[in-house]
Amino acid sequence: MSLISLLKKAGANGFGFSSTAEEVTEGLDLTGKKVLITGVNSGLGLETARVLSKRGATVIGLARTLGKAESICLQMNDSYYPLACELSEPQSVLECVETLKNANIQIDALICNAGIMALPKLQQKYGIELQFLTNHIGHFILVNGLAGSLNDYGRVIVVSSAAHKMFSYSNGIQFTNFSGSHGYDSHKAYGHSKLANLLFSNELSRRFDSTNFAANAVHPGVIHTNLVRHYRLLVRYGLRTVEKIFLKTVQQGAATQCYVGVHSDLDGVSGNYFSDCNPSETSEFGQDQDMATRLWDVSEDMVSKLINGGTWVDK
Repeated sequence: MSLISLLKKAGANGFGFSSTAEEVTEGLDLTGKKVLITGVNSGLGLETARVLSKRGATVIGLARTLGKAESICLQMNDSYYPLACELSEPQSVLECVETLKNANIQIDALICNAGIMALPKLQQKYGIELQFLTNHIGHFILVNGLAGSLNDYGRVIVVSSAAHKMFSYSNGIQFTNFSGSHGYDSHKAYGHSKLANLLFSNELSRRFDSTNFAANAVHPGVIHTNLVRHYRLLVRYGLRTVEKIFLKTVQQGAATQCYVGVHSDLDGVSGNYFSDCNPSETSEFGQDQDMATRLWDVSEDMVSKLINGGTWVDK
């Protein structure tokens, strides 16, 4: 078997690297299901929304502005529900949560898809490195705010990345450098936020123990989307042939979060990390429960400061 064939071999469930979102949801009737997706207006979020809407789900589509969330209406079924949610603005996230709670919407799957990647220069907001704030803290506020709105057997899917191990800091979560001021590397900062996503999912799953809820993290693959505009390492080094082998299409990239979000194969499955629609290994830090619990506690402290008008100061 060639290296390419080995890398793209399907798993025990019949799905793998080359599977698309439409393929992994084929035959599913999601009528009556409500799925919330962040970053719904482009890339993986748009494809995930389009396919799940096609299968009958009511998609609650979140984007940075209402206009962006509404921009995909023509690609969705008649039950599509667009909302504004700027993940780097705690008040915007809280307003979105309040809107959904007031509407008494019960969510079957909450897909934390949105994110920013590998910003070339350090950017901060409220004293926090922007990738960490957007990718982790914004979703932390959203998920905790909507935990009471999860339907029976509700699922939370957190989009992490293999970057959590490829571009990790040597000691994992940077508990004394959430600002990025004490040393910034664009790729490591992205990997840092993706490790936080994974640990958040793991700790959430632990806290869901003895309930019917589930939380899992996914690696979608490396995909040709706007997200990678600062992250084209293969192109930078002229390895275009390798890039064609290892990068997925958007349709393939959306498959894992669709599969983990709605497929009946995963009823009752929680606390796992999926890649290519199958369970996958994480880094050592990705399995560190003490680090996950500490991150949760610090995240709560951080959120408390931000929603009360404060600014984070590294300890």
